[in-house]
Amino acid sequence: MKGLDEVIGRVRGWRRGWQERTKLQRIDLYTRLTLCALPWVFLVTWGLLPLGATLDRGPAAIALGGAFFAVNAVQCLLSNRNVSPSFAHYRGSDPFPMRELRLPAALLAVLTGLLVALAAVGGIKDEGLALLVLDLPVAFTIPYVLLVPVRTYLLHCAAFAAVLIALLAAVGVPGGLLFGAALSLVVVFLLVLTSTRPSAWSMSVMWQAEDARDMQARLAVAEERLRFGRDMHDVLGRNLSVIALKSELAVELAQRGNAAAVDQMVEVQRIARASQQEVRDVVRGYREADLPTELLGAKGVLEAAGITCTVEGADGPAGIGAPPAVQAALGWVVREAATNVLRHGDPRHCVIRLTTAAGAVVLEVENDGAGAVPEVGGGGSGLAGLRERLAALGGSLEAGSAGDGLFRVTATVPLTAPAGRLSPATRTPSPEDRAPSPEER
Repeated sequence: MKGLDEVIGRVRGWRRGWQERTKLQRIDLYTRLTLCALPWVFLVTWGLLPLGATLDRGPAAIALGGAFFAVNAVQCLLSNRNVSPSFAHYRGSDPFPMRELRLPAALLAVLTGLLVALAAVGGIKDEGLALLVLDLPVAFTIPYVLLVPVRTYLLHCAAFAAVLIALLAAVGVPGGLLFGAALSLVVVFLLVLTSTRPSAWSMSVMWQAEDARDMQARLAVAEERLRFGRDMHDVLGRNLSVIALKSELAVELAQRGNAAAVDQMVEVQRIARASQQEVRDVVRGYREADLPTELLGAKGVLEAAGITCTVEGADGPAGIGAPPAVQAALGWVVREAATNVLRHGDPRHCVIRLTTAAGAVVLEVENDGAGAVPEVGGGGSGLAGLRERLAALGGSLEAGSAGDGLFRVTATVPLTAPAGRLSPATRTPSPEDRAPSPEER
């Protein structure tokens, strides 16, 4: 039972590891496993079936056939080991040490000699020779085709084919069989070329797109940090300069015994409290979000990340016709939803739709990414913060799976929402908003 539990645990671990991979990582792993399995498929089919004829051709033929199969199996193991480094070399991320090809090249030479020896002793049937020739170079050429230019690969294949055909002709293989062997070599060389290099090229393009998407996300974060830094500088720079000047003036007046020093310190206290409130506004994300600007920005960022984005209804009454307060609140929803589309899941399409229904504006952001967007609350950020903003306008927010692999965020805001119901995070602050609270007093 203990052994069975260990096997079940390993299977679950493999399944969990597979589920944790992104779509691109799964495709990459599938491609590599396919290329690793290809030489083994050739080995147990076209490489093994013709060797069955050696069992009734004498001890020499049996020994040569067994040696051919064993060396070919070792060549397949080396090919599997070199597939991933060859991919990395093709992508330009990690150069492949060419000395690692010495042993596979030596084994290919040994396999060629064993095949010629089998043909010389009559160890294989006539139709089996073409199959063995077809299997002969597969394991070596799969990684090799990724390490050299196509022109070099074809020239080396032609040279190898010429040598093999010449050796087979030297041991008395008839012309018809030589033609079949040459045709088999052409087929296998082109098969490896047209299956391996396009697969590597496709994976390289997809990884470059993924890297560009990650870079876009990092740039967006860096831009937000710069924005926050600019806001903090704009808020504090002028006020701190005024505080410094008034403090110096208060010191000079106090040294002279002038009662006006008290007035200057009161002013310093007022400015400091106002600065406190402004810093809180910046930290909470206080800024008016312009809906048309946010729609254009979301479309540009998503399309730059390789996600097709469609915006519907932006020019209608639900878009430019909505009150400014409603547009500001929906602008925050567009910004947060677009950010979640980039950060969570792996979507290909996104639709942003604005409509009106029952005296309210309805904003829908729908994408085909896998997985739900996590709830993030506090401080006016994430879906919890959006719900607070919309609740201040009498609106609501829903987020969840819409079926068929779709995830949808739906925001509803009444068109008649009074400005007085807005929270400080969603409207322009009045002088009363900036006054110190009783606790600050």
